Parts: sequence; structure tokens; C-alpha cells
Amino acid sequence: MIARPPPAVVFVVDDDASVRKSLSRLISEAGYSVQIYESPREFLAREPVAGPSCLVLDVRMPGVTGLELQETLVRAVHGIPIIFITGHGDISMSVKAMKAGAVDFLTKPFAAKDLLNAIGRAVAKDTRDLDTEARQDEIRARVKLLTPRESQVFALVVTGMLNKQIASELGVGEKTIKVHRARVMEKMQAKSVAALVRLADVAGIIVTNA
Repeated sequence: MIARPPPAVVFVVDDDASVRKSLSRLISEAGYSVQIYESPREFLAREPVAGPSCLVLDVRMPGVTGLELQETLVRAVHGIPIIFITGHGDISMSVKAMKAGAVDFLTKPFAAKDLLNAIGRAVAKDTRDLDTEARQDEIRARVKLLTPRESQVFALVVTGMLNKQIASELGVGEKTIKVHRARVMEKMQAKSVAALVRLADVAGIIVTNA
């Protein structure tokens, strides 16, 4: 039997205990794992979790506000999708939150289905983001296997240069370039130049002529 992955985690940050309690019940009944926090500082001190997650975040709280927490999380290595909830929202506030990448901005009182729909979109986004990041890490690990010379050849191959042109650029023989090129293709697990270009693109590698 194939083990099911653990449910996505939904973090709730709100200074109102009654709101935390009601949201926790609603979200857990929808099949998610829920972690509740009274303040942004408490949330930031949490232990990291593996797998997809999202954050349901109140805008106005004492001390660090929801928008300030969003600014902090945007700078993180992995940005968690955020759904803002507020009883005191305005248009400028919602625009600022959405421009910074929020998935949704809900004004209290909101319908349960609207929150759950937003959570579904946020979790789906985080799942895609995590998959992309894992793919990028895998490709970057392959790049690290390349020797300095192979890295130079790699950078030139993906620009569309021919072996003869690369040999002239690097001041070596064409046969030597063919050997390096074959090793690059093997280490990067690419069967064509087009595949090699796609790998460079997925990894976010900026290719320049060496």
C-alpha cells in the first residue's frame, strides 16, 4: 500500500482567540493540518514544516502587522502563499497586499467557502512552487559536477555555438571540445542541445559567453 502524503499545513495568525478557534475548526474539518499563532513573532519562531502550506493572516495586530510580516516572508528563500483576513480593510491596503503576492484579501465576515477556496488555491500554488524548487536544486546539483572547462563549454553550447566556434573561443582543439561537450551532456543528463537549454532555464542559470 502506498502511503499517503501528510495533509498540507495551514498556519493561522490572528490576535483574536475566538477567530483562531473558529478558523482552526473550519480548516481542520476541510482536511488540512492547522497550526495557530497569536502573533507574527510567535509564527516566525515556529519549527519549519515539510510539504505544502499556506498562511491565513490577520492584517491589523498589535506590534508587527500582517503587512509587515508579509514583507519579511517575501524575502525568505521560499515564500509561503498568504491569504489576508481583516475586519478593517481598505482598498489601498488590499492593493498593497495583492501587489506583494497575496493569494486573496478577505474582509470579515467572509463566507467559509471563500476562505476554503482561497486556501485551496494557495496550497496548489505552494505545491507547484515546491516542485519547481526541487527541480531547480536537482539541476544545480548536476551543474556542480561539471569541471571549470566543462562549465565554460556548457555556457557556450546553450547559446547555440558550434564546436568549431567554441574551440576558437576557448583556444583549444575541436576534438577537445567534442569530448567536453559529451561529458557535459552526460553529467547534465541531456540528450540534446534543446534539452540542455531547458535545463539551464529551469535552474535559473544566466548564461553568458565565457
